[in-house]
Amino acid sequence: MTLVGRSRNLRRAGALSARFLVVGAASTLIEVVAFNLLLIAGVDPVSAKVIASLIALVNAYIGNREWAFRTRSRTGAGRQIIRFLIVNAACTAIGGGAVWLGARALDAVFGETHPLGLNIVNLVSIAGVTVVRFALYHFFVFPSARVTTGAETPSGRLAP
Repeated sequence: MTLVGRSRNLRRAGALSARFLVVGAASTLIEVVAFNLLLIAGVDPVSAKVIASLIALVNAYIGNREWAFRTRSRTGAGRQIIRFLIVNAACTAIGGGAVWLGARALDAVFGETHPLGLNIVNLVSIAGVTVVRFALYHFFVFPSARVTTGAETPSGRLAP
């Protein structure tokens, strides 16, 4: 690959990462606001985390499919949404588990789970899960379209 080709690939990857982070920032804001509103309403921290994640999930799907990964394969929307839901179920479970562990740790160290501590735990869990989520979105949920040679049709069969 030429230097120009490598440079173009790096720019594309950087733009994809930037768009993913913008969608993620908006989804994080939605999740943090929902998490705190649920805590104020008296919902336990783990349930608040899961519910807030599900609320932010709608923004994440639309933003990633229609903007961040818009240049990726657009076929198989049904399979794509199933993959998206599987990935986000796993990531929500990881985030909920992290909040559960963090709440237990705060309780053990300080004798209570203060909202500031819970928010710090929540933000750390979001940061960790974001790395996992990006990799899974990139390779599993929104894979790049397969490149076909001139002798193949998009279905993979040889052209007549």
